[in-house]
Amino acid sequence: MERRSPLITQISWGRTVVEGLGEGKDFKLYPGGGRHWDWNETGTRHTRGIQPADVQELLENGSQTIVLSRGMRLVLQTCPETLDLLMEKGVEIYVEETTAAVERYNALAATIPVGGLIHSTC
Repeated sequence: MERRSPLITQISWGRTVVEGLGEGKDFKLYPGGGRHWDWNETGTRHTRGIQPADVQELLENGSQTIVLSRGMRLVLQTCPETLDLLMEKGVEIYVEETTAAVERYNALAATIPVGGLIHSTC
């Protein structure tokens, strides 16, 4: 049986609640689970953007589609190398404002193995 990606049950400024994972600010989500997203692990910053290393864990856990949130105010960028990596792997990518990203992620999680990077501020 295929592992389902956990649903995001609540999203607000600085607060995300994920089914089975609890509450936190930012999350990495993928089929079968996820965890808190610590930007310091990969040197992610708003202007540097989401790094290839940030999405690697999602790919390793079977994400065939990935939703990248840009933050509530669209401040978080995605570096071009990250998009290049995902395109090379044949992954469908959505890059959206956080509330729109959460809606899309939850809708996709109902039917396909989706991964997501969810940023709940800026």
